[in-house]
Amino acid sequence: MVREGKDERPTGGSVVSPGAEEWRAAGVRDYDEMIAVIEAILTRLAPAGFSRKELFGVRLALEEAIVNAIRHGHQGDTSKVVQVRYRVDERSLLAEVEDQGRGFNPDSIADPLAEENLEKPNGRGLLLMRNYMDEVCYNARGNCVRLRKGQHG
Repeated sequence: MVREGKDERPTGGSVVSPGAEEWRAAGVRDYDEMIAVIEAILTRLAPAGFSRKELFGVRLALEEAIVNAIRHGHQGDTSKVVQVRYRVDERSLLAEVEDQGRGFNPDSIADPLAEENLEKPNGRGLLLMRNYMDEVCYNARGNCVRLRKGQHG
């Protein structure tokens, strides 16, 4: 079951812009719950004037981040919860996806576009997130990714 609600945790000192809603949080254990959370986020973005292309990119990046958390961070263990936190304002989305895994170093993932990696299945999700979002950054442990997307009209 997806549980969504307000998250009162500190946000690392980031400035809340006027009109920004408070942080919302949802727990995700499997792919069905992932879809419900992504739909909830997109429902909040659509009225803000994000284009279809931007909404597509946000959907894809969130899917990649959550699937990576379930598959790699939790090794498919549905007893563990992926925390998804997000905030939407009239111009942007800020989202965090955090798993309970040991984390990883995103710089250690080989470039999937390099000739020697074209046939390897790894790294494409990170590439997609980086291409569709304005900002993708990880915490020091590597088990939480922060995604930011601004509206570009």
